[in-house]
Amino acid sequence: MISHIKHNYKKIAFQGVEGAYSDMACRAAFPDFETVSCNSFDQAFNCVLDGRSDLAMIPVDNTIAGRVADVHHLMPHGDLFIIGEHFQPIHHMLLGLPGTKIEDIKHVHSHVHAIPQCRNYLKKLKVQPHIHDDTAGAAREVASVKDPAHAAIASTLAAEIYNLEIIEEHVEDKSHNTTRFLILCKEPHFPNLDDPNVITSLLFEVRNIPAALYKALGGFATNGLSMTKLESYVDENFQAARFFCDIEGHPESRAFQNALEELAFFAKDVKVLGAYKAAAFRSQSANQG
Repeated sequence: MISHIKHNYKKIAFQGVEGAYSDMACRAAFPDFETVSCNSFDQAFNCVLDGRSDLAMIPVDNTIAGRVADVHHLMPHGDLFIIGEHFQPIHHMLLGLPGTKIEDIKHVHSHVHAIPQCRNYLKKLKVQPHIHDDTAGAAREVASVKDPAHAAIASTLAAEIYNLEIIEEHVEDKSHNTTRFLILCKEPHFPNLDDPNVITSLLFEVRNIPAALYKALGGFATNGLSMTKLESYVDENFQAARFFCDIEGHPESRAFQNALEELAFFAKDVKVLGAYKAAAFRSQSANQG
């Protein structure tokens, strides 16, 4: 995924306890790395900044739950650069104590995003849902309570770590449940200029002029650059003046430089957050579609 990076990185930080889906994503993308558990997204950022970890992997979007808002507010001030992306299919498992029967379960514990992703399934079970900070933390609590009336919705990794039994697999309501993660580093690592399928992430604030956003984005269109993501940020005055976008193209290419020159007329505080190779998942999904 980041084969163009020559550094000997060994550690990657994530938000959550051991066995969380973010931990699973880190292990899937970087099987030789040591994963570092952090209590919050902010702590995961700081873990990289102070050298306790080489990289961080942060979830930014889910096909069912939408964007992870906390991360989008951290990115503008996080002082880290995006060097890659990873798409992790999310398959929820119903976990319980060994020997638990499904009819024993009266309470199901999981993350605030995981519960709605399994809404129909939980309705059929007629159980009481309980919200936790993350799925693996819910699994850990079920393991510690030692009551077969309590189960968790979490990953296969959480089942393995906390010695729980998978009572039922794939309990999510929709099979396309996928989370996009960004890989962050203290230093930018741009792909080679002639590498195909490069994405550049930008942050900018539009100037206070009529149709500023429309004009700001026009340069990308006239230079043949496609935009795959555009999100706004609401400031303290509830004015959406700052935007985050992903553009297909290398920031050092002539077309991109021309687009940035045009952007500068209508936007300020333009910041390149990183350039990285698009994950293979994107082309696979396009072919399936």
